[in-house]
Amino acid sequence: MERATVREVTIAPRVTMPRLGFGTFKLNDAAATAVLAAAIDAGYRLFDTGDRYGNEPEVGRAVRGSGIPLEEFVVATKCYGPAGYDAVRRAFDASAQRLGVDRVDLYMLHWPREDPDETRGAWRAMEELLAENRVRAIGVANHGIADLERLLRHATVPPAVNQIEVHPWCAREEQRVAHDRLGIVTQAWGPLGRGRGLLASAGVLSAIGAKHGRTAAQIALRWQVQLGLVPIPKSADPRRMAENLDVFDFELDAGDLAEIARLDTGQLVGPVRAPW
Repeated sequence: MERATVREVTIAPRVTMPRLGFGTFKLNDAAATAVLAAAIDAGYRLFDTGDRYGNEPEVGRAVRGSGIPLEEFVVATKCYGPAGYDAVRRAFDASAQRLGVDRVDLYMLHWPREDPDETRGAWRAMEELLAENRVRAIGVANHGIADLERLLRHATVPPAVNQIEVHPWCAREEQRVAHDRLGIVTQAWGPLGRGRGLLASAGVLSAIGAKHGRTAAQIALRWQVQLGLVPIPKSADPRRMAENLDVFDFELDAGDLAEIARLDTGQLVGPVRAPW
């Protein structure tokens, strides 16, 4: 059961990240503070936000005011827009101020840059922030294989993480294999299909769940954890928060994995490229 119980992954020297985190996309209403507090109470220690999510202040207040040592958390945020060196530096300063921290655990470029000069400048800024100890690890989000290869041509420090859409409808095997080859951890956003019917329509997940005494959501998340991913589900329901975390004491067998693999149609529920 070793694979079932491993709860952390190393993403950089002396930096570990929980194997399952809490996503905060669109969590920017009056309930955000209560939802984040409930997530911390449920046991979440990895929180993912971004400078366009509108909730960095709430995330920062939640972890700082939890009474739990800050070093027990991994807080990740992202730089959204098309940006070169100066823009990334400015964006980081603004995010750190909103979070109320001197150092960010994981800082990511939210989307790939199409302009080669922007790519070089943006990543140089990321590497400088790492060298200055203002971030503990640097990564990217929504970068395809070609985007990563373009970035790595001039990178001194490769991305520790690439956050991409992954769920049973879209397993992204080729991308995950490339990440493994490059030593990049795959973080999965939308791991439950963003409420677009994945759990309701995929009876196979419920059937496997009945076999293990688990919910369809727990099967989807266990599948990702077992593949070596770091899913970041979101829920406002404390009961579901706890259920989503409770995937480390059982293991899917080869037959379960084969059944889930048949769900993969390549169907994405989010944007493929940057929406600017």
